[in-house]
Parts: sequence; C-alpha cells; structure tokens
Amino acid sequence: MKQISIIGSGVMGRGIAYAASIGGFHVHLFDVQNDSLANAEKEIGAIFQKGVERGKITESNMKDALNRLRFMNDLEEAVHTADLVIEAVPEKLEIKRDVFEKLDHLTKEACILASNTSTMSPTEIGSFTKRPDKVIAMHFFNPVHKMPLVEIIKGLETSGECVQIVKETAEQMGKQTVVVNEFPGFVTSRISALVGNEAFYMLQEGVGTAEEIDKAIKLGLNYPMGPFELGDLVGLDTRLNNLEYLHKTLGEKYRPAPLLVKYVKAGRLGRKTGKGVYEYPSNL
Repeated sequence: MKQISIIGSGVMGRGIAYAASIGGFHVHLFDVQNDSLANAEKEIGAIFQKGVERGKITESNMKDALNRLRFMNDLEEAVHTADLVIEAVPEKLEIKRDVFEKLDHLTKEACILASNTSTMSPTEIGSFTKRPDKVIAMHFFNPVHKMPLVEIIKGLETSGECVQIVKETAEQMGKQTVVVNEFPGFVTSRISALVGNEAFYMLQEGVGTAEEIDKAIKLGLNYPMGPFELGDLVGLDTRLNNLEYLHKTLGEKYRPAPLLVKYVKAGRLGRKTGKGVYEYPSNL
C-alpha cells in the first residue's frame, strides 16, 4: 500500500493524516472547507514540531512525512489513485452514505474503503457500495497521535484479505490493533458511553461535583482521564450522537442523561467551543 486518502480534516481526520504520513504513506487529506484544511495543516505541523522538540522523531523524519502529505479540496483528485480511503466525517448515517456512494464511484476497483466510525455498522455502510468485501471500520482514538489503539471491525461481507491489509496498515502507522466482529458500539464505545453517561446521571443527581467524580474515576479505577475530561475532549455532541445510536440499537441502558442533552442544546460541547462540563481558556 502506497497512498492513503482521508476524508474530513477535523480533529480525527487530521490526526489520522499525521499517523499515516509518519508511518511512511503518501497521504491526501481532503475537505470541502479550505479553512478546515488550513487549520489542519497548522495543527499537524505543530504536532510534528513538538515531536522533534521532545526527541520522538528527527527533523529528517518530519520533513519526509510533510513531503508525503497533501491538503486537497477536490474529492476526485484526492481519491482516484488511493489504495485505502479512510472516512472521518460526522457520525450521521446520511453523511456517510453520501461519502461512500461517491467513493465507490471515484476510487479504483481494488481500493479499500474504511470508516473511522465509533459505533456504526460497516455492513450497512458497505451496502452503499458495490464492494462490501472491501469495506471495513477503523476506529481510531482521540488524540490519534498519542492513543496507541485502532479497533478494526469486520462487516458481514468484509474479506479476510481486507482485514489483514488494514491490520498491517494500522501497525505501520505505529498502532496496536484489535479485530472484532460487528455489533453496535463495538467494544470500546459501548463501555465508554456507559461510563460517560452514568457520570452525567451522577452529576445530575448531585452525587458529587464534576471534579470529584473525575478524580474518583481516575484514582479509584486507574483511568487516565475522568469521564467529563474525556467527554469534553471528544465533544459532548459526539458523545450524545453515539448514545442516541446505541440507545436505538441496544436499548434503554444507553438512554442519554437529560443533563448531557441540556449541555449540548446550550452549545456547551467541550474544548472545541471553550465550554463543556469545564471551561477552557481561548488558547487551548
């Protein structure tokens, strides 16, 4: 595999672009929004620079990786030579359907199509194409450049060859992998959604402050981040979208906490808006 194209230059897309380029792949990062591409280019450059300053990569590694990375706003140009396309658009089925129908038409026949979904069915996504054997989910974690895992999810018709290629690709990006069978929420999102939602119920009930609940989970259960810290990082709107999907597919235990719904309605989405459960200085 030589070229990877990534659709969407938001937080996840730009992180995947960094991992793929440092892994030695030629990378096309596509977005329809030029402002988003410019922000992605700036942020990826900053991640590379910090890596050099901390001795994790060399100056030569950084220059080589940046030379392999292109930022593009023409979808056909971005994907027509790709060996693997990774979609990183919002967790809305209608958006994913539109993207995969276009990718199926614009990419070469042998190209693998992957979704960076955290909850949705690669079988259903594969049905939007004429190549369901080459459709798979690659669930990266935020922040991509720090988190070591990629959860690989097989659809009903995903081929063994596709799984092996994607596993080797993720490992070349420096990631560890788990391969799981499709079920709503996979492994990680089902657990994370339950913990994060229960934390909101406890905050709503007055069990403790957000700070105390986060501290209890980190020190008592050895989590690296508390559920509110993680929710603010991922985005409370993203957390709510995931819970609504899991509630629909897996039942009542995933019903979103009313307080979480209220925060999202108020525009308190987390770090990206400067205010979620916590408030953040404008320079973060």
